[in-house]
Amino acid sequence: MKRLKATFILASVLLLAAGCGSGAKQTATDAGAAGAASAQANSNPTKPKKVIVGTGTQFKNICFIDDKGNLTGYDVELIREIDKRLPEYEFEFKTMDFANLLLSLETSKIDLIAHQMEVNEERKAKFLFNDEAYNIFPNKVVVHKDRNDIQSIDDLKGKKVIVGATSNASVLLQDYNKTHNNAIEIVYTGSGGTNDAIAQLKSGRVDATIGTQFAVDQRNRDVDAQQKTVGPAISNSKVYFILRKDETGLKTKVDETLRAIKQDGTLAKLSTQWLGADYTVSQ
Repeated sequence: MKRLKATFILASVLLLAAGCGSGAKQTATDAGAAGAASAQANSNPTKPKKVIVGTGTQFKNICFIDDKGNLTGYDVELIREIDKRLPEYEFEFKTMDFANLLLSLETSKIDLIAHQMEVNEERKAKFLFNDEAYNIFPNKVVVHKDRNDIQSIDDLKGKKVIVGATSNASVLLQDYNKTHNNAIEIVYTGSGGTNDAIAQLKSGRVDATIGTQFAVDQRNRDVDAQQKTVGPAISNSKVYFILRKDETGLKTKVDETLRAIKQDGTLAKLSTQWLGADYTVSQ
């Protein structure tokens, strides 16, 4: 049976060091450039074609390091399920900061991104999205639990809102500002990513962020983030994998497999297990 390997870089190296002895299944290896890996795999027709999957380690329940030092989460386990059903491919993880994923795909260091990626025009111009969505991401305004003056995106006018620099939430706010005279002051997270957003919102240095109910529930449970979602969903975007434009064959295989995973109920089970509800359908 194929086994997925995880390559951890940056802060992830330290996390894995603490989790040594968790088993060969998660042994960190140097995946190398995706193009070189693919060329090596193709030199032997009996060997599965290697696919380097870029993901992160800081998105709890989606892609993160568990208390045993293993990479896991909804997106990670979905890729593993796809890997099981595609014997002609071998999927291998390479972890990095979220901000580096798109550049790594563009420069062929990875072949596919699995990190709850939504479609926007800038991404569509450069990359290829698969057709079959594997999650529906209801984004809402998130504020401190004791705050009652913000109930919608319009209430964010004149307020500071923190988001990741390359996230779809940042694009959403930028688009809002284009038609509302830059009414929202957008603040971008530092190297701490989600943890930075949690700290700034909790301390009152910013007024809000954008997120989902399952993410807020997880933060409140794990780190006492003291957050709540307010108002209606400001976007209900579908989530896809991102590939390079030349990976049409891989895209077709991934879509075929995703449809099978949906039809037999596996995708709904994974979503319920990791996200607390079936987010493969509109909420």
